[in-house]
Amino acid sequence: MLRYLTSAVVTVLLISACSEPVEVVMTPAPQDLSQVAVGKWILDENGNVMFDPQTSGLVAMEGMLVTVSDASADATQQLKLHRISPETATLAASSERFTYSQSVRRSCFFSYLNEEPDLEALAVDPRDPNVIYTVTEDATRTGALSPRCESKYEDTGSTDYPTLLIKLTRKDNAAIEMSGVRPLQFPVEFEVGNFPNDGIEGLAMASDGTLYLALEKDKAAQPRIFSLNIDDAFFASSDFATVSEPKLQLPSFTSGNHPINGLAVYTHSTGEHYLMGAARNDNELWVIDTSGSKATKRIPITFDVAKDSGCDQYTMDNASMEGLVSMNDTLWIINDPWEKNYLKNATCEAHRGRYEDLAPLLFSLKISEAWFE
Repeated sequence: MLRYLTSAVVTVLLISACSEPVEVVMTPAPQDLSQVAVGKWILDENGNVMFDPQTSGLVAMEGMLVTVSDASADATQQLKLHRISPETATLAASSERFTYSQSVRRSCFFSYLNEEPDLEALAVDPRDPNVIYTVTEDATRTGALSPRCESKYEDTGSTDYPTLLIKLTRKDNAAIEMSGVRPLQFPVEFEVGNFPNDGIEGLAMASDGTLYLALEKDKAAQPRIFSLNIDDAFFASSDFATVSEPKLQLPSFTSGNHPINGLAVYTHSTGEHYLMGAARNDNELWVIDTSGSKATKRIPITFDVAKDSGCDQYTMDNASMEGLVSMNDTLWIINDPWEKNYLKNATCEAHRGRYEDLAPLLFSLKISEAWFE
């Protein structure tokens, strides 16, 4: 078993009888700051779990937590925002199905956005609490664009169908409107690669309007973080918005998949700004210095399910954390049930039905000063 070290580089030699040693380098090493996050089932007021919501992303709004469903969720959960009480993990309400502004209806992408768009991640605009951003990932399930639209948006720098950044606006009547959409372009030199289901999975916005976008993997199987500046005129254009890449010290790997599946902004009491990344496959929290002067800290997390009337507290085999957000001194994490692996968690028979329903949990961690040293 690999022991957690604090050195900058860990080298592991994997030796088999019929192959040469394979060098695996992980930079930096996971930190000896292991945490246990205890999760509660998200239940409605009648004690029922959320049925197959495929929760993607997590933000805080007016003391509540808000999540969204992706395209693999049950149809009743899609194209809605779901509000959760953090203290009790109670599903307070789900919005009505999103409405669409005239500009979105007239865009090249309305047909896709009106059916089963693969919405991933959420970010609240700190300058306007009624504005939330989301992003699409796998659009291969949709029909082709019109010839005119295809010609206009073919140079994505990544996938055949462009990644779409979407503006959601909360209206006075509590309706949620898709009020803006803009396709994203990745410079060719970024070598993002064409991976429709390994695209942008995390969003977070800083107070100056910088939107950070976390990519699961690029052509070299590395996680990446890009950025955009969102100003008042951003969604007035239908042209590509070209991402930039801030100089962050992200972990790098020579093998395996190590995606970032959630992202949140955190401002330390010193005034330093960080990104919190949910590294799903590694069961790690990544604490990323936005100034680029510090290496990312990799903090291993064990995910437990809280004791209830049917089961004692136990550790999950596969949690698949997906979204995270800080509120005061607490980091909240929501998982995205991974159908292929979720039943592996059913070690307590009383919870088997919940895993079969692909029901998510809400986890919490106290934010530690050691994460920022």
